[in-house]
Amino acid sequence: MAEKIPYLQLDPALEARIRKDRAEGWVNPYRFDDSQVIRREKNPHDEATLSRPAFARDIDKILNIPAYNCYADKTQVFSFVQNDQITRRGLHVQLVSRIARGIGSLLGLNCELIEAIALGHDVGHTPFGHAGERFLSSVYHEHTGRYFNHNVHSVRVLDQLYRRNISLQTLDGVLCHNGEFAQQVLRLGDITTFPQLDQWVELCRNDESNISHLRPATLEGCVVRVSDMIAYIGKDRHDAIHMGVLSDFDSFDSKLIGRDNAQIIHNLTIDIVTNSYGKDYLALSETAFNDLKLAKKQNYEQIYLKEGMVDSAQNVVEAMFRNLYERLLDDLESRELSSPIFRHHIKRLTETSRTITAESYLEEDPNQIVIDYMASMTDSYFLAIYEFLFGPDTPKIQAYDYCADLRD
Repeated sequence: MAEKIPYLQLDPALEARIRKDRAEGWVNPYRFDDSQVIRREKNPHDEATLSRPAFARDIDKILNIPAYNCYADKTQVFSFVQNDQITRRGLHVQLVSRIARGIGSLLGLNCELIEAIALGHDVGHTPFGHAGERFLSSVYHEHTGRYFNHNVHSVRVLDQLYRRNISLQTLDGVLCHNGEFAQQVLRLGDITTFPQLDQWVELCRNDESNISHLRPATLEGCVVRVSDMIAYIGKDRHDAIHMGVLSDFDSFDSKLIGRDNAQIIHNLTIDIVTNSYGKDYLALSETAFNDLKLAKKQNYEQIYLKEGMVDSAQNVVEAMFRNLYERLLDDLESRELSSPIFRHHIKRLTETSRTITAESYLEEDPNQIVIDYMASMTDSYFLAIYEFLFGPDTPKIQAYDYCADLRD
């Protein structure tokens, strides 16, 4: 039996300070104020009002783009499993939002900006999770020398493909959210203009190592970045137990944050607030930071390398990504108008984008158009289009369906 980790409590002096600050109407000087919002276009329709504040508008815009709907059928960890009780990407972004708003509220930050970043941070994610992201980036790089990363593509989805005049602050948080790069102290970055944002997007496409240098320009973005990690560390463990990959939490080590989802969320929230309240940066204690790094490492060892896309399955899916990419690219370059890249992707995008026309879109690099299409696919749509183009007899993965256990 693993050692029991206690639930942390706020220091009474800090709790008293927070209560006193709230009662006196204290405003965190590092909170991003709505009045400072920056948008690409001076559109009167986007001006903040009492009923629709600046970042509430961003939330509404993100919730109502077609890419948001696709969250519901995109892998979070486990692919090829018909099970409505495991986490899909749609639930993940809601969990990130809830955790981040909890931390942000205690710190006195702008919770609507936090929610906008959280809900939009993965809209550019591929089907089949991070494995799909790797496969798509690999073939894209072979053709162009450039890289695909979901945080960078999420900015393109929000800022270019479905251009809704999303704020710079939301887009900055989306670009810089990449939670794979944990830091004990997260200080603010310096993206304060759209030309800077555009420059960083291009730098990351040309050299993905630049992603490790990204830092959110707002504390709200910093909170979402760390909440992304908090949201998946414990929840993925619960899903792994539900899937039979793990039997319990005892194989995980922890000195402070705990092993299960509820305690990880609680203890990391307390630790972050304790070490960040009233400061112009976000910080964790050394013990919590080391625990978080270890938690991620052990998740990779015990869950992510067994996420249902390993060995022969991984090889088949990687080949499917490559085959589909090449076929769609050929259809696009040969102007095969009956192809789904025209009839589904370009047609639907230009109908809902508001700013993109078929003529202008087709002037872009064909590889980019293929990337836009494939990244937009849900898991089931990817499999359906693959079978449509290559026939029912092509190699494919057999999903673990709803009734599989009943046949045992």
